[in-house]
Amino acid sequence: MAEIEFGDIVEDAIITDINQLRIILKDASFIDIWYSLKISGRYSYHWERNHTDGSIYRHDNSPHKKWQYFVTFPKHFHNGKEEIVIESNINEIPDGGLREFLLFVRQKLNK
Repeated sequence: MAEIEFGDIVEDAIITDINQLRIILKDASFIDIWYSLKISGRYSYHWERNHTDGSIYRHDNSPHKKWQYFVTFPKHFHNGKEEIVIESNINEIPDGGLREFLLFVRQKLNK
């Protein structure tokens, strides 16, 4: 999906582990997609931009107690910085979540 539907922004997609995919973007930043093999439904969609502007964007559902007041808990979104966190409504079905995240990335890159 990443290489076909998002070929305008995706350079390559590499399976780095049994439960992790790294997507290299055309701006040389990368996205790590991770699904837990031990805890059903646990995931992370992480876009690393340290080399460009130092930002990170990550949807994950690790149950951090400091975000328990969010309506979407344990789901949350790191919006540009690790400490800027908001609620996350990303699709919990893996292919839907990946598509939504890549659409977000495309929108950010095309600004």
